[in-house]
Amino acid sequence: MSSQHIVVVGAGIVGAASAIWLRRAGMAVTLVDKGAPGRGASYGNACILARCAMVPVTTPGLIAKGPKYLLDPEFPLFMRWSYLPRLLPWLTRYLKHANDADTRRIARGVATIVGDSVEQHKALTAGTPAAKWIRDSDYNFVYRDRAAFEADAYTWALRREAGFVPEIIEGPAVQEHEPILSQEMGLLAVNKDHGYILNPGDYVADLVQQLQAMGGRFIQAEVKDFDLLGGQITAVDTDQGRIACDKAVLSAGIWSGELAKKLGLNVPLEAERGYHIVFKNPSQLPKSPMMLSEGKFVATPMDQGLRCAGIVEFGGLTEDKSPKPLEFLRRTVARTFPDLSYTSQEEWLGFRPAPADSLPLIGELRGSGVYTAFGHHHIGLTGGPKTGRLVADMITGDWPNADVSAYDPMRFAKP
Repeated sequence: MSSQHIVVVGAGIVGAASAIWLRRAGMAVTLVDKGAPGRGASYGNACILARCAMVPVTTPGLIAKGPKYLLDPEFPLFMRWSYLPRLLPWLTRYLKHANDADTRRIARGVATIVGDSVEQHKALTAGTPAAKWIRDSDYNFVYRDRAAFEADAYTWALRREAGFVPEIIEGPAVQEHEPILSQEMGLLAVNKDHGYILNPGDYVADLVQQLQAMGGRFIQAEVKDFDLLGGQITAVDTDQGRIACDKAVLSAGIWSGELAKKLGLNVPLEAERGYHIVFKNPSQLPKSPMMLSEGKFVATPMDQGLRCAGIVEFGGLTEDKSPKPLEFLRRTVARTFPDLSYTSQEEWLGFRPAPADSLPLIGELRGSGVYTAFGHHHIGLTGGPKTGRLVADMITGDWPNADVSAYDPMRFAKP
């Protein structure tokens, strides 16, 4: 057993996966979070293990289309306009990547994290109670017609280059394949060999319980700072006291940005405010998770009901929900699933960590023994186990069998 003690900051899917892989490698591990495990962004996502989700939002043409999207009440992009002055520096850097060369570079980087996600989740949970939450499935993209599908030709071309070639279903066969869909939906692009999680919050909670069963620790505390001596990590400071360590992993999602500043990183990190509604006791469920192209959100069957999750709003870290994104979700669900009935609804708002270059930060800071593992935008659940494995390999000296240079956190180091 190694004498090294690793503190992992953040008990979402990335932190839990990092902690388990480190513990399996023989490290002493303490996982720290100010909240309960799996209650942040890992709780409220679309539940998808989206292997094909490597194409960033910043595709060519976004700069020209962006203002129209923001002003269109039927497009799933929302803005709290009072927040715009604070958003502009990040937004300017973000939009600079809306070109073909950067889109392809980012897509290659994201593909490494998500491309084998189903296998990575199964490897993480093998022989543990958490495995019960994983389901194999197709992942269907729903379009009104062939023209709407072809409008996404650029994105599908990049997916095909990565090996994701959808099966196309058109006409009445769409409703034969997915009876829940409106007759107005005329095309399905079916992606095989994907998966989803029946209940992401409980899934992550089970992973943390598994860590504890393996001899790891979980401490509910808020991390305040890092103690470095001669440039090397010696402890993590929390509101519950100081935790001595040999190395640390920063995987606290959107909350990682402020902590990273204490380590010399100035990450252009913005919160994507993501919403979901769970329709309880639904009269219908889709056979497989589906992305509704008109609404840009995912409808997923889960143990709690039908979860419809996605939508992007910019407006900072305030906890109050905006009515318009939720109204949009309900309106689109009613139009797409006209025969759906349910007994109640559960609303949720959370914060996705979005670096301006759409790539997560995975790697060591200046040989300090502090490793970053955050900034996954909307692919955190999908890519969490792979990220945790990469970080664990870096710490144990078993260098990853992948090009990880795209995720180097030092790209944001303060001069």
